[in-house]
This record gives sequence, C-alpha cells and structure tokens, in this order.
Amino acid sequence: MSHPTHAFTHLLDLASAALGGRAVWASDDFFASRDNLLKPERAVFDPDAYTERGKEMDGWESRRRRSPGHDVAIVRLGVPGVIRGVDIDTDHFLGNHPPYASLDACVAAADADAEALRTAPWTEVLPPVPLAPGSRNLFPVGSDARWTHVRLHILPDGGVARLRVYGEARPDRPRGACDLAAATHGGKAVACSDNFFSPMDNLLLPGRPDDMGGGWETRRRRDGGHDWVVVRLGVPGLVERLVLDTCHFKGNYPPRAAVDGLCWPDAPAHALPGAPWRPVLPEQHLGPDAEHTFDALPAGPLTHLRLRILPCGGVARLRAHGTPEAPDPADDPLLAALHAMSEEEAFEALHRCCGSTRWARAMATARPFAHRDHLVGEAERRWWWLDEADWKEAFAHHPRIGDLDNLRERFASAAYSEAEQAGVLDADEGVLQALAEGNRAYEERFGFLFLVFASGTTAPQMLALLRDRLHNRPEDEIRFAAAEQVKITRLRLEKLA
Repeated sequence: MSHPTHAFTHLLDLASAALGGRAVWASDDFFASRDNLLKPERAVFDPDAYTERGKEMDGWESRRRRSPGHDVAIVRLGVPGVIRGVDIDTDHFLGNHPPYASLDACVAAADADAEALRTAPWTEVLPPVPLAPGSRNLFPVGSDARWTHVRLHILPDGGVARLRVYGEARPDRPRGACDLAAATHGGKAVACSDNFFSPMDNLLLPGRPDDMGGGWETRRRRDGGHDWVVVRLGVPGLVERLVLDTCHFKGNYPPRAAVDGLCWPDAPAHALPGAPWRPVLPEQHLGPDAEHTFDALPAGPLTHLRLRILPCGGVARLRAHGTPEAPDPADDPLLAALHAMSEEEAFEALHRCCGSTRWARAMATARPFAHRDHLVGEAERRWWWLDEADWKEAFAHHPRIGDLDNLRERFASAAYSEAEQAGVLDADEGVLQALAEGNRAYEERFGFLFLVFASGTTAPQMLALLRDRLHNRPEDEIRFAAAEQVKITRLRLEKLA
C-alpha cells in the first residue's frame, strides 16, 4: 500500500520517541497504550495477537465511550519547535478509528506533570478535521509559534496508530561545548545522494541505534561514484571533534569517509551541491560496527557539514562536537569592506567581478553576507537564476584570451590581468596567432567570445581547450561558458578587498 506525502513530511518529527518525545497522559488507553503513539517505526499488525483486554493493536486505543465527551492524549515534544504539519495515522484501525480529531499546543516546562499540563493555557493549532480509517491523515499547521507540548483530541474515541508532529526544531541554545549536529539541538539532514534503505535523519538521533535500520544506509553503487549527506548544524560553531559510528553495519559499512564544512546560514538545499565546501576531515578509513573519533581541521565557524562515504554503505551516527560560535562578518576584511559600501559602490565593485547588470544589482541588494562562503555561494546561486541574455552580457565584459592590453584597460588592475591570463605572457607568436584565429572561429559559431578560467593555464592548454569546445553544440557550449564565468567570478570576489 502506498502512503501519501506532503510538503512538510521531510521535516523533523518533533514528537518522536527517538528524540525523547513522551506521551505524558491520556484520558483512557484501555485497549492500547498511549506510548505507542510516538514510536518512530510504522505500526505493525498481527491478526492473531490478543491480550486479556481484547485485540492487540500497535497504537493508542481508548475504550468505547458510553457517556458524553471525548478522549485526549498529551505529548511532550522531544524537541521544542514550530509545527508545520501533523500526521494522525490510523494505520490498521479500520472499524475502530476516531472519525474526527483536533490538536492543541502549549509552552510548558519540560518536567511539567499531567496535572499542570491539563490546566495549561492551550492554543488550538488544528481545528477538528475528519480522519480516514487505515490511513495517514496529513494536515498542515499555520502557526509560527514555538511549542513544547501538544494535546490530541480524538472525537469521540477510538484508535490512532501514530502521531507525527512535523516542524522546525527551536531548542534552547546550548551553553558551552556540545554536539553541534544533534537533532536535539536542531540539527537536520537536508540533502543526500541516496537513502534507499534507511533515512538520512537517523544520523543525528540521540544514542546508538537498536539495529541497522536505525542508521543511514544507501543502496549499492555500481557507477564508480560515492554517496554523501549534507547536515545543517543545529548550532553554528567551531567543530573540534567528529565521530562516525558504523554501529550494526558489518558487511555494508563504507570503507572510507571524509567530511567537508560550509558557513552559509539559511543556505537553500538546492544550492548546497555546488557550494564552496572546505575540508574538515580528510579521507579516513572506517571499520565495521565501531565508533570512529577524529580531530577536525580548523575551519572557523560552520553552519553545515557534508559527510562523503566512499563509495557507499551505512553509517549509524554522525557527531560534531565543538563550541557554539556564530560567524562575524566584521572579522573578514573583504566582507567588512563590501558591507561598508553604498548600494552604488557595491554594484560597481561587484560589476567588475561579473559583467551582468542584473547579477551585480541582486548581489548588492543581498548584502550583508555572514561569511565568505555565503558570499561565494550566493554569487553562484544568483548566477544560475539568470537567463542567456544576462550570461552573454557578462561574457561581453571579458577581453579575448591573449588580449592583455584590453584586459588591463577594462579592469585597471594588475592583480586581475596577471592572475587571469598569466599563461599567455610568455607564449610564442604562433600560439598567440592561433588563439586569435580560434577566437574568431568560436565567435562566428556561437555568437559570443570564448570564455575560459585561464588562471594557471598555459597558452597551449587554452588553445587546446578552445579547439575542443568548437565541436560542442551551441545549446551545450553556452552552459560550459557560464560555468567558466562562475569560476572567474569567484576568483575576482576574493580580490575585492
């Protein structure tokens, strides 16, 4: 049986028992315990299993009401947060599901008892809604408030297999050293190459898993590549020690792994694969069913980690022990200078880095940048949102390869000219002539000048690249050129200060 999904189901289940969620109280759980509501795994059904009270059900089930009223369960969230949606799952409850349900939320102390919670100031976040039997019942929640507890009303009685409370963690900020990536501190796995056998969010759960299904495991790779997962740290900070735990993974652990870091607050998930990642842990050997602890390379404050497993397999847990520290752009002369500029000054400086007017305007408006990674990542993200006309405007801002006088005239900067086309300074006349002829042929074929990230490239190498790219289809070549512009822009941004 397939199950529905919703835009919020990729978020953290704040109520999960795996995060410490607990059903504090229920008005009645005669047939099946309220504790079952928060189990992380799907409900199971054994048609032959009975207890002395009736049919054994994997969920919360109250007795049949013979008086006015309805049944209620109160849950303490494992992690406080903003609720974006709920799943009131009636799996296996077919003739005994509640026809309606609603949900309230409140803020209370973590150790509040049932009596205090029953009299707490509750707010309705989901009005009464109809429930289908034997189904995941998914409903969005519009509140932006932070909550610590929820109260589920079933109207009037019956059984619910699981309650999922999907949202964004908003825990109390930890003081001092901690696991910066822990789900209980707001850590979230936001992207991965594959999680065929078990989900990526398992990596950040408390404790060690009970079995292999409690970790993150990819399918077997046959293509020579490798798998990866990106984690947004719950707390930005200085990562000092990493733990890669292959608990229960014995014949399917990855033999090698590496970790990279990034400082880009609120980085959109789609931009993360091309972000300016930096090494935090060079490639290391892993063994089966063991905790592996490594010292991290100094990398400054980080907001994200990328775990690369080579080539594939399973990892139970990722821990990133360190000290909370937010990035401070005032510590970076480049960012400080960029932020001190007026809007027009920033536009002019950025326009020298990339000749697209729309790109330079967008980047000037996007200030301030929290870190240099943020600047570079945002530069690339905004570039790829432009259209071909914007790209061609930027291409036209470049001199032809080998035209050093033109390069110096356009940018009035020896730093640019020496770095970007140093490879042609000592080229012989024959190579320079071939480059000139190749540029003319390229422009006739594609309608824009040949663009290549020339830093560190010799004139003969540039000529070989030019001749090779002359064979590309026009619809492919413009994207090749756009990718080269990204590299050039990144180099120029580094030289703004």
